[in-house]
Amino acid sequence: MSTKSEHMITIGIIGKTNVGKSTFFAAATLKDVEIANRPFVTINPNEGIGYVKVKCAHTEFNVKCNPKNSICIEDYRFIPVKLVDVAGLIPGAHEGRGLGNKFLDDLRQADALIHVIDASGSTNEEGVPVEPGSRDPEEDIKFIESELDEWFYSIINKDWAKFARTSDLSGKDLVDALLSKLSGVSVNRSHIIETLKVTKLENLKLMQWTEQDLRVFAKTLRSVSKPMIIAANKSDLPQARNNIRRLKEKYKWAIPTSAASEMALRKAAKAGIISYIPGDSDFTILKPLNEKQKSALEYIRTSVLQVYGSTGVQQAINTAIFDALNMIVTYPVEDERKLTDKNGNVLPDAILLKKGSTPKDLANAIHTELAKGFLYAIDVKRKMRVGENYQLQNNDVIKIVSSTARPS
Repeated sequence: MSTKSEHMITIGIIGKTNVGKSTFFAAATLKDVEIANRPFVTINPNEGIGYVKVKCAHTEFNVKCNPKNSICIEDYRFIPVKLVDVAGLIPGAHEGRGLGNKFLDDLRQADALIHVIDASGSTNEEGVPVEPGSRDPEEDIKFIESELDEWFYSIINKDWAKFARTSDLSGKDLVDALLSKLSGVSVNRSHIIETLKVTKLENLKLMQWTEQDLRVFAKTLRSVSKPMIIAANKSDLPQARNNIRRLKEKYKWAIPTSAASEMALRKAAKAGIISYIPGDSDFTILKPLNEKQKSALEYIRTSVLQVYGSTGVQQAINTAIFDALNMIVTYPVEDERKLTDKNGNVLPDAILLKKGSTPKDLANAIHTELAKGFLYAIDVKRKMRVGENYQLQNNDVIKIVSSTARPS
């Protein structure tokens, strides 16, 4: 029997050592990881669940939801995504320096990357603490991008002449051939089609590609298949402000971040000291505080929240999912009047799909059997029937009508 085919999005948390990468991961997942001020403290990839945050559809229907695959806090739905905190990277990783090979292997399954950098410039290229402001954080972005580009190039370039000759002579489809060569790095057909188009290589025989073509293809494919968000960490330090301003002008997704502040707020909320929803721009104090707690929370409020609007941790995850990966949220239901599944749970599931997905794609994400017998769908908000070519919109509530029942 076919099974549920929903794939959990995987985000790799990357960066050199000592920039707050493990703190970012711990704050996002509240999983206890070893956090220490020394290189290679993260050796095995720490995997955890983070969440993407959206306004829950229950707010539009004035009902109380019973989430099953996600969590609802007040008016926000938190949908799980997998976070992998990857071993810290040092220059020369693609040649196997440090934990380079391990780092790259851990990244294979990532759909997107969050690159945590030290925006205050207080760690050198090897991750050793230096005077704040003495290191240009942009150097770290360039170095990581270069390491990843070299990694992609080494995979594509391996046995290239033989591969190109065999593929061209067999008349194999160009996309199929490249897909088989790159199957190990979570590259899909649309990534390859887009990269061929951007690099204008789609009409060239593989044997005609020059080394420069290979390098451009590798670099473009890396940015298409592993889009990268910059989490400009340590944003609370005064030296970070100008750097963040500069990075925001230059990079599409540069998010001011204070992972340590997010960690403190989540722990305080867990202990019932404050009321705080991840990603919020403020918090409410619920219990009497001692002086130390008071000044710590006040520092976060004035140096982070009032300056940037949030700690950036939740925003970085949301940006990865909705901007870099271009996803939307849909809510499948079985009873369109009560908004429930067969067990009476209201708006039970929130499913992440690529923008441009159809009701049939949604059916497939729920269960392959449901997609096989797909007849039509009902757009619950507009109370109308839609066909398999309808493009789902963000926050759509959809009932799938299929000739095959969804297996329990």
